[in-house]
Amino acid sequence: MAEKPLVMGIINLTPDSFYKGSRMSEHDAILHKAEQMLREGAAILDIGGQSTRPGSDLVSEEEELKRIVGHIDRLHQQLPEAVISIDTFYSRVASAAVAAGASIVNDISGGAMDADMLPVVGGLQTPFICMHMKGTPQTMQQYAVYDNIVKEIMDYFIEKIAACKKAGINDVVIDPGFGFAKTNEHNFRLLKELSILKITGKPILAGLSRKGTIYKTLGIPADQALNGTTVLNTLALQNGAGILRVHDVKEAMEAVTLFSAYQQA
Repeated sequence: MAEKPLVMGIINLTPDSFYKGSRMSEHDAILHKAEQMLREGAAILDIGGQSTRPGSDLVSEEEELKRIVGHIDRLHQQLPEAVISIDTFYSRVASAAVAAGASIVNDISGGAMDADMLPVVGGLQTPFICMHMKGTPQTMQQYAVYDNIVKEIMDYFIEKIAACKKAGINDVVIDPGFGFAKTNEHNFRLLKELSILKITGKPILAGLSRKGTIYKTLGIPADQALNGTTVLNTLALQNGAGILRVHDVKEAMEAVTLFSAYQQA
């Protein structure tokens, strides 16, 4: 992983993403957004066809394939230098997306929602972003119970990293899953103790952008949560995050640049 933290830009090909400013379906709009994110400094474009906000409706594998594969193929042709990540928990979608030009697989379930995911990614030989979640996006909030959240997540990642290695996955990024089967209190505790996860030796991805932890704490809508996102992104960087997954690339890059200058002082 690069010494300077990386920024991953979110492109949601869904009609129901929690933040309406990130929803897109027309290819020209998707291409324009991708070009803007790359221009602003995004190292990775994370493309998904399913909303995973709490209580969201499950989209089928077939529908996800329809939503994303053609767009990834065209983006890869039009922006061959772009590093594209596919955000999915379906192994068939991961395979099709990589065949179309994606080069990273990002699974919110860490392989738990499709038993074929880890062996498929091992065969694809792509990096794997392994997130922590309990249950599914439809049920996860009922599982937001922990005795010691950081210890439980650490144990989860030790187990998952071993499973990834066994499946032939060489590059693993860990994502503690802010907001997934976690209360606001859990999210703040996890952010505060994020550096503990560095013990795994794996890069840490922080996905805090415009989430409920920010807008519910501040009592504002998601579309006003950019400043709060920057604050929490800065704390994540300070506590060891190596990748920021965001809706707003320019502001995240500014946080990375300032944090890097502060570190070097």
